[in-house]
Amino acid sequence: MLKLVLGIEYDGSAYCGWQRQSHSPSVQAEVEQALSYVANKPVELVCAGRTDTAVHACEQIAHFETDVERSNRSWLLGANCRLPKNIRILWVHPIALSFHARFSAIARSYRFIIQNSPVPSALFHDKVCWEHCKLDDKVMHEAAQQLVGEHNFNAFRASGCQAKSPVRTIEYLNIVRCGELLYLDIKANAFLHHMVRNLAGSLMSIGAGDHDANWLLQVLKSKDRRQAAKTAPAAGLYFVQAFYPDKFKLQQTERRPLLF
Repeated sequence: MLKLVLGIEYDGSAYCGWQRQSHSPSVQAEVEQALSYVANKPVELVCAGRTDTAVHACEQIAHFETDVERSNRSWLLGANCRLPKNIRILWVHPIALSFHARFSAIARSYRFIIQNSPVPSALFHDKVCWEHCKLDDKVMHEAAQQLVGEHNFNAFRASGCQAKSPVRTIEYLNIVRCGELLYLDIKANAFLHHMVRNLAGSLMSIGAGDHDANWLLQVLKSKDRRQAAKTAPAAGLYFVQAFYPDKFKLQQTERRPLLF
């Protein structure tokens, strides 16, 4: 039995998310179907982090087990030929049987993109979160630094979140501006359901002047989701990368959305 790991880039606009669903098209179903064609038998994938409806990925990591032998090139080109244009497998190679795309990951990173302009983009409306009010990115970044480290993020998780513990450790949370685009980059050991979008919504509220920077810490300490701002739209969110122990020798480079 072989275990293969792959990196996947996708535009999530047309999908119900990563996870296979009976009622809607999903990224997982598309990739499994393409790989199954190459294998000439069913393939089931496990991913590093399941993304929600309309969320994108720069380098989602997934693995599958198979007794079919194909070259890395055959898996890559054969599957990509069967995939729609909004999904691409970036690379494929064998990995140790002890590897698990989800449980072996020691950290993950996301990027949230905000278009801060008077008029939304016609071209990238499903790739960014649009906000017409002028946002103070420096105040947003200052407020965000209060969340770095280990904290209880109960105030920033969805009501339906099934995680056993709300405690997570954020390694960095940075907000930078490039023209009319604001980039929120975050890396943590793990994430709660809607955590990044809920953080983005509250930081945007601070940037718009609705609250001062210290308000974010008050919300965090409250452990009450009702105290935070509304959830930011899914269109601006990108799964960037998953990180693994060196023993697995995954030579990944931190990717960024190509259009931004």
